Amino acid sequence: RSDDFTVAMETVTAWAWGPLSFLTFLALLRQHPARYILQLVVSLGQLYGDILYFATEALAGWTHSDPRPLYFWVYFVGLNGLWVLVPGLLLLDAGHQLATAQRGHDRPRHKAH
Repeated sequence: RSDDFTVAMETVTAWAWGPLSFLTFLALLRQHPARYILQLVVSLGQLYGDILYFATEALAGWTHSDPRPLYFWVYFVGLNGLWVLVPGLLLLDAGHQLATAQRGHDRPRHKAH
């Protein structure tokens, strides 16, 4: 039996985050001006899915996870945690890049005499 939540999340992943991730990759390679906006959107979407994944499992009492400590901490938390860490770092990077660009844009311009 399929889980409705998982089917819905994976549908969004396949049809939205997958293509957007590819577009982000191309934008980064070509240094397109929208690259950090795309990076921010994709990273935020990935983090949102990760939070829902972990929260759903926590609310279910960790029933879908093997309770053995090595499996739980190394496989479930550790390896799935990479899906939180990497987008989190990319989100911070995008935020920093966008804030730096905005700061430069907001700086008062001096007229040449």
